[in-house]
Amino acid sequence: MKSPVIVWLRQELRLNDHPALEAAGGNGRPVILCFIRNTATHRSWLPGAASCWWLHHSLHEISQKVQNAGGEIVLRSGNPAEEITKISIESGASAVYWTNAIEPSDRKDELLLRAELEKNAIGSEGFEGNLLFDPSEIKSQSGTPFRVFTPFWKNCLKTRAKMRTVQKSSMPVFSQTSLESESLDSWNLLPKRPDWAQRFNSVWQPGEDGGQAALSSFVNRAPDYEQDRNYPAKDNTSRLSPYLHFGNISAAQAFSATDQQNLSNEGALSFQRELGWREFCAHLLIHFPQMPEKSFRPEFSKFPWIEDHDALVAWQKGCTGFPIVDAGMRQLWQTGWMHNRVRMVAASVLVKHLLVHWKHGQQWFWDTLVDADLASNSAGWQWVAGCGADAAPYFRVFNPVLQGQKFDPDGNYIKQWVPELMDLPKKYLHAPWLAPTEVLKNANLEIGKDYPAPLVEPDVGRKRALNALAQLKKL
Repeated sequence: MKSPVIVWLRQELRLNDHPALEAAGGNGRPVILCFIRNTATHRSWLPGAASCWWLHHSLHEISQKVQNAGGEIVLRSGNPAEEITKISIESGASAVYWTNAIEPSDRKDELLLRAELEKNAIGSEGFEGNLLFDPSEIKSQSGTPFRVFTPFWKNCLKTRAKMRTVQKSSMPVFSQTSLESESLDSWNLLPKRPDWAQRFNSVWQPGEDGGQAALSSFVNRAPDYEQDRNYPAKDNTSRLSPYLHFGNISAAQAFSATDQQNLSNEGALSFQRELGWREFCAHLLIHFPQMPEKSFRPEFSKFPWIEDHDALVAWQKGCTGFPIVDAGMRQLWQTGWMHNRVRMVAASVLVKHLLVHWKHGQQWFWDTLVDADLASNSAGWQWVAGCGADAAPYFRVFNPVLQGQKFDPDGNYIKQWVPELMDLPKKYLHAPWLAPTEVLKNANLEIGKDYPAPLVEPDVGRKRALNALAQLKKL
């Protein structure tokens, strides 16, 4: 009887287009799937609360599929290197396969696991499966990592022949070895009281089936993606980010599905460029692992941030007095997701108008987004703050009023998430504090009581941000 091969699952919670799983099941070898809840002391950036909700449901779905195919997923908690080595010895496995990781802590786990397995004469192999391109092969002409997106993506497209393509998949034969396994419910990944994720269930279907349905739905809307993606009231973004983060679908599947559209289609090309940005963020994190902790541009370590707890809490609760920002922050809290254009505006208000350190915003998004991705989250926050690679200049300050007027002109997005402004005329919807007393009265609205005054006037916040930048330049 052939010895089994273990497949270590992490952020590739699917059974299709799974190179490590396909390789493990080759030649009819029995396969054991395992997932380790990482509690190692060296582990940083443990999954946030919203991510835990998604993880639970994704693991539940894939576990059911594996059970229906005659197998099981071994669940354990602890140090991955130690636990997987134990499982290997207990099962008599000949090798352990996995999908190569992006996050620094996960990559460290791979090195530790290789060393432990080698001590026990057990084979190991990592496969590319999370990204379109092998990160080790994407380099500038000088052989150094890219720091600017456009040349990075051009380089990727020039080497498109090396881009990972969707693999045909077949269900492996699962090992019948009985191994000790923890119950998913015992991990307490779901909120209880209060159940703040109650609305998530009506918005999302985590897992591979949900990911494939979301991808199919988006492909039908892809032709309009480029022209509509910046308007939050229009449901024309892909909403594939959590499925990609947890590997419910692969980047190759997403690229291929839109590539089957006409290649000249602006919507498909625009979406593929967003997949390219995801690759770029991963590229940055792999080559600059301190990105979530330190400003990419070291001079920003001396930036005069303000520790304003009250302003931070108001921002978190969607009570800044800027309707487009408050709509986004409330959408985030209720659904675990926020429209990308609004993410940029909300982040800009925090780090520029309020001068709150970008790391506070990064942490809040990490805990509340179902698509919280360490590479994209840290790169995105540093981009807005002006301290990252290929970042927007710090002096580019989004005006939340103008952004709302431009991208939510009829106020439908604002009215959905900030219902207290429902009866306010469109003329004043993006700056309620400027409405005349009579208009506010007719709308049953009192600024400071029913809806907050802005934490700072837009022009005042912009000037304060530029003054802070001027101080930095003097240092």
